[in-house]
Amino acid sequence: MKEKSENGGGYVRADQIDLKSLDEQLQRHLSRAWTMEKNKKDGEEGEAAVQRQLNDTVTRQEWEICPSKLIIKGVIARGTFGTVHRGIYDGQDVAVKLLDWGEEGHSSAAEIASLIAAFTQEVAVWHKLDHPNVTKFIGATMGSSELNIQTENGHINMPSNVCCVVVEYCPGGALKSYLIKNRRRKLAFKVVIQLALDLARGLSYLHSKKIVHRDVKTENMLLDKTRTVKIADFGVARLEASNPNDMTGETGTLGYMAPEVLNGSPYNRKCDVYSFGICLWEIYCCDMPYPDLSFSEVTSAVVRQNLRPEIPRCCPSSLANVMKRCWDANPDKRPEMEEVVSMLAAINTSKGGGMIPVDEAQGCLCFRRHRGP
Repeated sequence: MKEKSENGGGYVRADQIDLKSLDEQLQRHLSRAWTMEKNKKDGEEGEAAVQRQLNDTVTRQEWEICPSKLIIKGVIARGTFGTVHRGIYDGQDVAVKLLDWGEEGHSSAAEIASLIAAFTQEVAVWHKLDHPNVTKFIGATMGSSELNIQTENGHINMPSNVCCVVVEYCPGGALKSYLIKNRRRKLAFKVVIQLALDLARGLSYLHSKKIVHRDVKTENMLLDKTRTVKIADFGVARLEASNPNDMTGETGTLGYMAPEVLNGSPYNRKCDVYSFGICLWEIYCCDMPYPDLSFSEVTSAVVRQNLRPEIPRCCPSSLANVMKRCWDANPDKRPEMEEVVSMLAAINTSKGGGMIPVDEAQGCLCFRRHRGP
């Protein structure tokens, strides 16, 4: 149901996005799946029914790829529900995310229905985005018994319980990996601001589309061949609800999660601003926040003691101010990402100011006494 926000704009939840007839079809499909679960029908029979409904209802959508044009190569990352591969689609370098619904015959109808809904939500959010700092969505395909994917070793038939998302390939890898490689040497101040601006512009664009990423972290940011940051992984992204009470739950990654998210309180797009503040610190320091604290210690200290990463003495006040404003405990006091872009763009990088002094090759010693050699 569409609701009006205070400023009159319309907000909808991602699970209510109208992807032509697909959503209506999937809603019917989900309802039937849950009914089968409640009625405790035989597991294999229920799963087969889900697959029959999926095959019957899903028609070709504007975002669907042509499987015959896809070549899948080696695995570049593994996750809970699938793998990410290198690939080529229609002559273009791509990354291929394969979402596995579980071994055939071992997943309940409700479990499969839930994964289908998650996949549909990610595609619904991602496929209409177009920005230089957001990983370009190329296409996807939902599980189908007719799916035939070409590999370098010939053609293979993929199981019918695999969903496939194809996006542009970013050869620079994850931003986190890049920062880890530079942990000792640190980054030039110009590079720090360039990376931060890329991420800020990407998030500002998402928020302008009323999309809350909800898992902003350097691991979910990729670098292309020109070291441009591109936001990736929209598995938990949602269209922002006009009523913050509709967006609750601890979604995200510990260390980057805002206090209100850790608390299970209502939240909005400002949770992304908080996470950006932590990322900004990480980009500047090429270090990990809270390296010596356990999960429970971080949660307690962030919420109850206002714990934040220690800002090095060498950090220019202009940049430190952005960090502090972004990770303010009060979401209402955090700036909009559009304002963050303006603040970062106004910082003068001509005279340095990073953790690499202008006349030295190595980074400053701010953290050495805390982190060891």
